[in-house]
Amino acid sequence: MALSSSDISRIANLARLELSANESERMLTQLNSFFDIVQQMRAVDTTGIEPLPHPIASIRNVALRLREDVVSESDQRAANQRSAPAVEDGLFLVPKVIE
Repeated sequence: MALSSSDISRIANLARLELSANESERMLTQLNSFFDIVQQMRAVDTTGIEPLPHPIASIRNVALRLREDVVSESDQRAANQRSAPAVEDGLFLVPKVIE
């Protein structure tokens, strides 16, 4: 997938960027180089290879340090909702913003 100068202009317009001709050309070269690398990576056959849980796992065994999933605070819903202007069934009520 190679980008053209018109693609760069369109992307810059959508991002509300104003690029000079030199910047636009440099951006075109950089993005096309990036897409070339992506195409090379996509060409590698990875069938039968399981994903690693951590990048360093290919070098040594990694033990994840996970804490126990236990409740550490009591339920404070009623206290937190006391200052809300409108609450119904434990949910905050807010004005409709999308029509």
